[in-house]
Amino acid sequence: MVAVGWVILNRLHSADYPKTVCAVVRQGSEQKGCQFSSWCDGESDTPKAGPPWQLAQDVAHQLLTDPPADPTHGALFYHTAGVVPPWAHALRQTARIGTHVYYRPA
Repeated sequence: MVAVGWVILNRLHSADYPKTVCAVVRQGSEQKGCQFSSWCDGESDTPKAGPPWQLAQDVAHQLLTDPPADPTHGALFYHTAGVVPPWAHALRQTARIGTHVYYRPA
Protein backbone atom coordinates (compact mmCIF):
# COMPACT_ATOMS: atom_id res chain seq x y z
CA MET A 1 0.00 0.00 0.00
CA VAL A 2 2.79 2.40 0.84
CA ALA A 3 4.51 1.84 -2.51
CA VAL A 4 1.33 2.38 -4.54
CA GLY A 5 0.64 5.43 -2.41
CA TRP A 6 4.06 6.75 -3.34
CA VAL A 7 3.26 6.35 -7.04
CA ILE A 8 0.27 8.61 -6.43
CA LEU A 9 2.39 11.13 -4.52
CA ASN A 10 5.10 11.05 -7.19
CA ARG A 11 2.49 11.76 -9.85
CA LEU A 12 1.03 14.51 -7.70
CA HIS A 13 4.43 16.23 -7.67
CA SER A 14 5.00 15.78 -11.43
CA ALA A 15 4.02 18.50 -13.89
CA ASP A 16 2.62 15.76 -16.15
CA TYR A 17 -0.22 14.75 -13.84
CA PRO A 18 -3.20 16.34 -12.08
CA LYS A 19 -2.68 18.28 -8.88
CA THR A 20 -5.00 16.43 -6.48
CA VAL A 21 -4.86 12.88 -5.16
CA CYS A 22 -8.38 12.13 -6.41
CA ALA A 23 -7.64 13.48 -9.87
CA VAL A 24 -4.44 11.42 -10.10
CA VAL A 25 -6.25 8.21 -9.11
CA ARG A 26 -9.16 8.88 -11.47
CA GLN A 27 -7.03 9.90 -14.46
CA GLY A 28 -7.51 7.59 -17.40
CA SER A 29 -10.73 6.07 -16.08
CA GLU A 30 -12.48 7.12 -19.28
CA GLN A 31 -10.53 4.43 -21.12
CA LYS A 32 -9.61 0.82 -20.49
CA GLY A 33 -6.32 0.21 -18.79
CA CYS A 34 -6.00 3.13 -16.39
CA GLN A 35 -3.11 2.95 -13.91
CA PHE A 36 -5.23 2.55 -10.79
CA SER A 37 -7.46 -0.30 -11.91
CA SER A 38 -9.46 -0.36 -8.69
CA TRP A 39 -10.96 2.93 -9.87
CA CYS A 40 -11.80 1.84 -13.42
CA ASP A 41 -12.56 -1.85 -13.02
CA GLY A 42 -16.33 -1.40 -13.14
CA GLU A 43 -16.73 -2.57 -9.54
CA SER A 44 -18.23 -0.49 -6.77
CA ASP A 45 -15.83 2.02 -5.26
CA THR A 46 -17.72 2.17 -1.98
CA PRO A 47 -15.33 0.93 0.71
CA LYS A 48 -16.39 -1.92 2.97
CA ALA A 49 -15.88 -1.29 6.67
CA GLY A 50 -13.35 -3.53 8.34
CA PRO A 51 -9.63 -3.96 8.99
CA PRO A 52 -8.49 -3.60 5.33
CA TRP A 53 -10.33 -0.27 4.97
CA GLN A 54 -8.95 0.97 8.28
CA LEU A 55 -5.43 0.00 7.20
CA ALA A 56 -5.88 1.84 3.89
CA GLN A 57 -7.02 4.95 5.76
CA ASP A 58 -4.08 4.72 8.17
CA VAL A 59 -1.57 4.36 5.32
CA ALA A 60 -3.13 7.26 3.40
CA HIS A 61 -3.01 9.46 6.50
CA GLN A 62 0.65 8.62 7.06
CA LEU A 63 1.54 9.30 3.42
CA LEU A 64 -0.20 12.67 3.50
CA THR A 65 1.13 13.85 6.86
CA ASP A 66 4.47 12.18 7.62
CA PRO A 67 5.45 9.93 4.72
CA PRO A 68 8.16 7.30 5.09
CA ALA A 69 10.98 7.14 2.54
CA ASP A 70 9.83 6.38 -1.00
CA PRO A 71 10.49 2.65 -1.58
CA THR A 72 9.74 3.08 -5.31
CA HIS A 73 12.54 5.60 -5.86
CA GLY A 74 10.38 8.07 -7.75
CA ALA A 75 8.20 5.63 -9.68
CA LEU A 76 5.29 6.99 -11.71
CA PHE A 77 4.09 3.61 -13.00
CA TYR A 78 3.68 0.06 -11.72
CA HIS A 79 2.18 -3.29 -12.65
CA THR A 80 1.87 -6.72 -11.15
CA ALA A 81 4.75 -9.07 -11.83
CA GLY A 82 2.45 -11.49 -13.65
CA VAL A 83 2.16 -9.22 -16.69
CA VAL A 84 4.50 -7.14 -18.83
CA PRO A 85 2.65 -4.15 -20.25
CA PRO A 86 3.84 -2.83 -23.62
CA TRP A 87 4.92 0.45 -22.02
CA ALA A 88 7.28 -1.18 -19.51
CA HIS A 89 10.20 -1.60 -21.93
CA ALA A 90 10.39 2.18 -22.48
CA LEU A 91 10.77 2.94 -18.76
CA ARG A 92 13.43 2.39 -16.11
CA GLN A 93 12.58 -0.14 -13.40
CA THR A 94 13.13 1.40 -9.98
CA ALA A 95 11.89 -1.29 -7.60
CA ARG A 96 10.21 -4.64 -7.23
CA ILE A 97 8.15 -4.90 -4.05
CA GLY A 98 6.16 -8.04 -3.43
CA THR A 99 4.20 -8.76 -6.60
CA HIS A 100 4.54 -5.25 -8.06
CA VAL A 101 7.20 -3.76 -10.33
CA TYR A 102 7.74 0.03 -10.31
CA TYR A 103 9.04 2.35 -13.04
CA ARG A 104 9.85 5.92 -13.92
CA PRO A 105 10.81 7.50 -17.23
CA ALA A 106 14.26 6.48 -18.46
